Amino acid sequence: MRLLSSWLNSCSSASCATATIPSTKKPPASNDTTSSDSPSPSTSTSTTTSSLQSNLSVQTHPSFPSLQKLPSHGFRYLVSQHCLASLNPHPSHPLTSLAVQGDHLYAASSHQITVYDRRTCTDLLCSFGSQHSSSGSTKALAFCNGKLFTTHQDSKIRVWKLLPDKKRYQMVTALPTVNDRLRRFLLPKNYVTVRRHRKQLWIQHADAVTGLAVYNNIIYSVSWDKSMKIWRACDLRCVESMKAHDDAVNAVVVSRDGTVYTGSADKRIRVWSKPDGEKRHVLIATLEKHRSAINALALNEEGSVLFSGACDRSILVWEREHSANHMVVSGALRGHEKAILCLINVRDLLLSGSADRTVRIWKQGVPSGSYCCITVLVGHQKPVKSLEAVTESESSEPNGDVVSVFSGSLDGEIRVWRVSIRDDDADLNRTSRCPQMIGDGGA
Repeated sequence: MRLLSSWLNSCSSASCATATIPSTKKPPASNDTTSSDSPSPSTSTSTTTSSLQSNLSVQTHPSFPSLQKLPSHGFRYLVSQHCLASLNPHPSHPLTSLAVQGDHLYAASSHQITVYDRRTCTDLLCSFGSQHSSSGSTKALAFCNGKLFTTHQDSKIRVWKLLPDKKRYQMVTALPTVNDRLRRFLLPKNYVTVRRHRKQLWIQHADAVTGLAVYNNIIYSVSWDKSMKIWRACDLRCVESMKAHDDAVNAVVVSRDGTVYTGSADKRIRVWSKPDGEKRHVLIATLEKHRSAINALALNEEGSVLFSGACDRSILVWEREHSANHMVVSGALRGHEKAILCLINVRDLLLSGSADRTVRIWKQGVPSGSYCCITVLVGHQKPVKSLEAVTESESSEPNGDVVSVFSGSLDGEIRVWRVSIRDDDADLNRTSRCPQMIGDGGA
C-alpha cells in the first residue's frame, strides 16, 4: 500500500491544467481512509441541464493536435447518467481490478475476488481468494477456456475454476505449474539472473504481474520485472519469455490479428508480432511520444486505433499506417487533471479513469478521428484504478445507446452507472452544439 501511494504521488506531482466543467461539483479532497461521507447512489435523474466543456491543456503535448471537438465544431448528444449502486466488497482495501464475464462482475480487492450479479448490482454471489495474504494484492483478471486467471503481487498467476454447484471457485494451479518447473529445473540453461546473486527459471516472473491479455487460447502476462511471458492455455505451459522494456511493464493488449502492445514506465509502447512460420514473437516497432510512465492501453474493436494513458495526464491516440504494420500518433485527448490509470473501449466510446478521481467518456465522431468528451462521472473519493463497461443490448434509446459502467477506486468502492447517450442531431437538423449532460454525476 505504501508503494502504491508513492507511485500515485509521483504520477501526479507535475502541475496540472485545470478542466472547467460548468455545474459539476468537484469531488472533495481524498484522505488516507475511506470517507464515511461518500455520496449515496442515486437512481433519479436531475432536471439540471449543463453543457460540458473543457479548457484544453496546452502544457501536455502541445505539439500534438487535440482530437477533441471544440464547441463551435462539436456534435450534439443528450447524455443522462445515474449512479445505480455503490458496492464496497472490502472497504479497508483498495479496489485494484474489475472484470465482466456474462452477467457476473468480478472485483479484486487485496487478495480476495468478489463476484456480483452485474444486472441487480446488489446480489453477492461468492467471494474467494488466496488462503494466504502473502500473495499480495490482485493486479489483473482475465478469462480463458472457462477458467479465471488472476495475477498477484507475489509474481504468480493463479488459475481458478467454477465448481459444479456454480457458487464457488477453486484454485486449480499457479503459473508456472509444478510440472513446468520440474521439466526445466535440472538444466542450467533454463536459469536467468533476475538480480544480483539471484537466479531463477526463465518461466517465472520475478516481480508483481501487472497485466494479462488473452488471444486465440494464448495468454500474455507482463510484470514489473520488465518482461512479457506467453502461456499456452491448453496445458498452461510457458512457451516464450522476453525482456519487453527497460522499466516496469504496466499494460498489455492484443489486437484481433494477434499484434501485441505493451506499455511501460520507460515511457514507451512496444509492438510485438509472430511472423508466419516463426516460433517466437519479435519486436516490430517502438512507439515513443509520452513524457512519463504509461499506465494503460486500449484498442478499438477493429484493432486499428490504439489509446495510451500515462502520468502526463494525456491520452494519446495512435492509428495504423496503411504503409506499415504499426501505429503512428494522430493526436491527444486532454481534460484529466492527473495521471490516467485505466482505459477501456466499447464500440465508439472510450472510457478513461484517472488519479483525479473522475471517469471521462469520450465518443468518436464523424469524420472518423475526432472525439468529444460527452460526460464526466464524479463521486469517487480516491483515484479510479479500474473500469469495465457493457453496452446493453435491450437498449430502447432512439438514435442512441445505454451503457453500464463499473468504476473501481482505491477507496475500495465500486460505483455502478447507467449512462444513456442519444444522438440528437436528427431532431435538431444536425445543428452543431456542445454535448449536453443530464444527471446527478453521482453527487
